Amino acid sequence: MKAVVLAGGKGARLAPYTYILPKPLMPIGDMPILEVLLRQMKRAGIEDVILTVGHLAQLLHTFFMDGEQWGVHIAYSYEEDPLGTAGPLSLIKDLNSTFLVTNGDVLTTLDLRQLLAFHRSQGGIATIAVHHRQVKIDLGVVQWNGNNSLSGYIEKPTYDYTVSMGIYIFEPRVLDYIPYNQYLDFPDLVLKMIAAGETVSGYNFDGYWMDLGRPDDYAQANEDFACMRSQFLPEE
Repeated sequence: MKAVVLAGGKGARLAPYTYILPKPLMPIGDMPILEVLLRQMKRAGIEDVILTVGHLAQLLHTFFMDGEQWGVHIAYSYEEDPLGTAGPLSLIKDLNSTFLVTNGDVLTTLDLRQLLAFHRSQGGIATIAVHHRQVKIDLGVVQWNGNNSLSGYIEKPTYDYTVSMGIYIFEPRVLDYIPYNQYLDFPDLVLKMIAAGETVSGYNFDGYWMDLGRPDDYAQANEDFACMRSQFLPEE
């Protein structure tokens, strides 16, 4: 099975670090986060990886080369202009069987083999790995009735959400919904497929997951990796 790693973003939320370093090269412990992902893919039996690159692409190519060091084969797909999260898939050839797509900055203990097995059991066009997340608002939240009058007041509420982990399993026909070389994000792609009557499944994962997009999450992920390294990389 092939894997596509989305590695072309500018990582604006992690600036200024990402002004000079692409986010997939941000270190987790003694290795870049993308190296952690590559090791996990190899353990799951994935050996063909395509990196979609744009921002600071040469640094990614210089570090990862052809992937031989990690026992995988890495190819590169270059986008001249930003194409969003889903648009870069339109530039990749030979995605003619079930494939994995993941952001290049995800730290998780998700077993990719279990995700794939779940996807196949559902028989749909796509499966999104999802995670339960609580978000606490450290402010008093007011509710309006639309006429400058308050209808409620909630002190420092906590809201529950189910969020995308940035990891997907796709069937090749997903590409029918992605116009060639045009900007498209995953939320819009998913809505297009649902509107067309396609089955899009969610795989609920309750283990460890962290998106490294914000500085505080990045710092927390480094602490967690130091304490839980064997859970992320059990083959070491």
